[in-house]
Amino acid sequence: MRVLVTGGAGYIGSHTLVELLERGHEVACVDNYSNGTPEALRRVGELVPQGALEAHEADIRDTAALGRVFEAFRPEAVIHFAGLKAVGESVEKPVDYYDVNVSGTLSLLRAMDGAGCGRIIFSSSATVYGEPVFLPYTEEHPLAPTSVYGHTKRFAEQILADWAAARPGAAAMLLRYFNPVGAHASGRIGEDPAGIPNNLMPFLAQVATGRQEKLRIFGDDYPTPDGTGVRDYIHVVDLARAHVAALDRACGIEGSETYNIGTGQGYSVRQMHAAFSKAVGRELPAEVLPRRAGDIAEMQADCARAAQALGWRAEHGVEAMARDLWHWQSANPQGYATPQTQDA
Repeated sequence: MRVLVTGGAGYIGSHTLVELLERGHEVACVDNYSNGTPEALRRVGELVPQGALEAHEADIRDTAALGRVFEAFRPEAVIHFAGLKAVGESVEKPVDYYDVNVSGTLSLLRAMDGAGCGRIIFSSSATVYGEPVFLPYTEEHPLAPTSVYGHTKRFAEQILADWAAARPGAAAMLLRYFNPVGAHASGRIGEDPAGIPNNLMPFLAQVATGRQEKLRIFGDDYPTPDGTGVRDYIHVVDLARAHVAALDRACGIEGSETYNIGTGQGYSVRQMHAAFSKAVGRELPAEVLPRRAGDIAEMQADCARAAQALGWRAEHGVEAMARDLWHWQSANPQGYATPQTQDA
């Protein structure tokens, strides 16, 4: 198939490009490089040299620019990653988040309609669920996001579901991610957050390379086995493969479908700290601080629907997540800006 990927130069997008290209799809990437870099695309081409990948620099809010890409490439499906994604920042900059995540999705749908493209796989988030009413979360769990970011994902999901219902033959696959971690086994592509990472594992990776002094554990008095928060972590390669499975599914259905994408297994902050310390080969420094406002004790996914309908299951365990993350970060201590790998 010809597949257009928005935000393909980002963390999850770049890993999905590899999976698509390895399966023989023709792929075009649209990115404004606000959360990604052309270097990631160069390395994707290095990993899959036989693949057909073209890149376009454009903002998804620019419908005219998207229209030109659609007219030239004529995609049969879209995988939509492009968006802003920091929960804390979303509260500080709500207009920016609604503009990019909601208006950007509307702009993309207009371009799709103009080109007659009727299939989309959407990068959503488990943040749409909010505080757990029950665990593990199923797709039927009430939606009550607690952040602007979560609201933008919920609104975009509704827009896509309404679009698919109104357009004969259209399909929208809504994938609710849990906590992506890890990197490609090659160590050539991985997560490269700007500034101080908001998430546990990229922060730990920077502790290991000396960019951060110590891990900050926010609260150790939660009602969990070791008192620290528990989350459902998923290897980014498993997540990327879920998009390929959803793409296959979208070819045979009409309307919208929603899927949790996680492992169904919860790991605490201390367990992830121990796993990553083991991968690094030394105990990484950590300190316990008071709970952080807005954090919940535990969250994990029920992924039975994805297993049944998509034929997809996560295959990588926490050891592989830690190992592959350390392989990436140790080879690229400054991310894609690491001098010794920039010209490799």
